[in-house]
Amino acid sequence: MRKTQDVDRSGSAASVADQLCERIVRKETKVGIVGLGYVGLPLALAFSEKGFQTAGFDVDPAKVASLHKGISYIGHLAGDHIARQIELNLFHPTNDFAKLREMDAIVICVPTPLNLHREPDLTYIEETAEAIRSVLRAGQLVILESTTYPGTTEEVMLPILEGSTLKCQRAAYSITNNNVERNSDADPDFYLAFSPEREDPGNSETERSMIPKVVGGINGASARVAQVLYAQVFQSTVLVSGTRVAEMTKILENTYRCVNIALVNELKLLCLRADINIWEVIEAAKTKPFGFSAFYPGPGLGGHCIPVDPFYLSWKAREFEFTTRFIELAGEINTSMPDHVVEGVAAALDRRGKPLSQSRILILGVAYKRDVGDTRESPALRIIELLKRRNVQVEYNDPHVPSLPKSRNYDFGLESIPLNSETLKQFDCVLIVTDHRSYDYSWIVRESALVIDTRNATAKVLEGRDKLVLL
Repeated sequence: MRKTQDVDRSGSAASVADQLCERIVRKETKVGIVGLGYVGLPLALAFSEKGFQTAGFDVDPAKVASLHKGISYIGHLAGDHIARQIELNLFHPTNDFAKLREMDAIVICVPTPLNLHREPDLTYIEETAEAIRSVLRAGQLVILESTTYPGTTEEVMLPILEGSTLKCQRAAYSITNNNVERNSDADPDFYLAFSPEREDPGNSETERSMIPKVVGGINGASARVAQVLYAQVFQSTVLVSGTRVAEMTKILENTYRCVNIALVNELKLLCLRADINIWEVIEAAKTKPFGFSAFYPGPGLGGHCIPVDPFYLSWKAREFEFTTRFIELAGEINTSMPDHVVEGVAAALDRRGKPLSQSRILILGVAYKRDVGDTRESPALRIIELLKRRNVQVEYNDPHVPSLPKSRNYDFGLESIPLNSETLKQFDCVLIVTDHRSYDYSWIVRESALVIDTRNATAKVLEGRDKLVLL
């Protein structure tokens, strides 16, 4: 089936993509964002702020209802701003996926977790692709942003979408000066591209629009149309020669961080035995103006990317009979850090004559990262589980996480308790897992019997250091 809309009088098939690009620039296109989480919701608001009619799709009716009430469930997004975009009739949250047919561009921002065997779980991508396939029409642009292994767009997304009888032919293309070179390939029935999300929750210094957007297409027309769409929101785009390159770019970025964090985590374990302050070592190494980038140790990795992406790559590598030994070792080191924390807590309490199993421990911070409310893959969850296995009474405080949500692996039923002098005095140990800026660490140390710090959050605390343990 070939599309007939938007073809100019000359009959040039290539002009279909050109005219879609022109409509994008004139903001005459509707944009749909599937998945209104930490990636999708900010992206939907970004397009609506630029004047695009933007629909946000999510399977969770509670999220959609909250947005319609102007209530934000993401800390750094203001509810009144969301309400304003809805009031201006630019942002339309919905769980009616039939409305995908009305969209000219559809961007997929759904989760890509690992299953219990640490293998890729593409259920959300597949279900979204099926929903799009059922309403897919000629001339639509579909972009996958969810982090995944190289080949997902071409091997998973494309076959599902082509089940609609519309085709998006694979075709190599060349790039000159960040522009797709024109060729004689026929225009596809629909356009398909991959553009990795580059979110940094909690970073208030770098505007989202300033982060360059990497774009790769199934063919040249797809890459060009996707580039034009993102250029309306982002200050710069980076074209690559295909979806596999774009997918691998994201995996490299996060694997780079995973491996380097594993390195400093391992060095931290050595420094603890050698009675060397690893944090002071890193600060000294940072003074070198070349050849060194600072990474910091911690209680383990969290978030939706860094703990997951390297395993996506190692899984895919097995298809080519290749073992990513270096990456897998890094994953093992980072995964083992919560166990190290619990053993360190047990040792610190034992030195004070208090058995771990008879202790009450308050965890400060359960989010995976400073100043955010996201607990996905947070090392705090694993630490709580390990402590509970040893009959420890565990509570937590986190100003960004009022209650611990049920997840695939955890359901503690815990709520954040108030943080005051009376509370702190009730616990045998306060364990700093997430170093939120809102915490007064000097006061916490002063009011607590024992503070164990996994983030060097207490570096500037002067009084009561005899009650402090760096772990």
